[in-house]
Amino acid sequence: MGVLALQGAFREHRSLLEGLGAQVTEVRLPHHLSGLNGLVLPGGESTTMANLLSAYGLWDPIRAFHAAGNAMWGTCAGAILLAREVEGAPPQFGGRQDSLGLLDVTVQRNAFGRQVDSFSEPLSVQGLSTPFPGVFIRAPLFRRTGQDVQVLARHGEDAVMVRQGRALGTVFHPELTRDARVHELFLNLCPHPLPA
Repeated sequence: MGVLALQGAFREHRSLLEGLGAQVTEVRLPHHLSGLNGLVLPGGESTTMANLLSAYGLWDPIRAFHAAGNAMWGTCAGAILLAREVEGAPPQFGGRQDSLGLLDVTVQRNAFGRQVDSFSEPLSVQGLSTPFPGVFIRAPLFRRTGQDVQVLARHGEDAVMVRQGRALGTVFHPELTRDARVHELFLNLCPHPLPA
């Protein structure tokens, strides 16, 4: 199991995954992906992370990693990086932001507002028997989901957690809670899940 460790909340993801018994590698270079069965793209600053993916030559290796059948999970900024289309990129980028295109969704950056508009709310998540504490910090939003994309959780009418095959996206931050159930769901998407 790997966590992209270029920027953002990768330590928090690592802690929850290790608490579930996963052996975690911090991924900073293409060769760090070798032998892994899943990769988490953490919350953070998506434009900074995109620049670092370019600087370290990780775009194509991550796409190849997913194409080989391995699982991917993006939280907040990571969900932006997984999306096929990104809305609301900063003006200095000409309104365009690079992404991996592995989830057939359109994501809008900062859809819930600025840092001051951050909030927490219980979410009903498919596959979980009780509500999950959804932490939203400058959160994006899935504005469009493709026909092969399954919506696993909503905030009101808006999709906030989606899955397409072995790719998972959450616009909230499960890594900033003590509840590891979404991390456990992700481990079960990986080619060799932990034994029950």
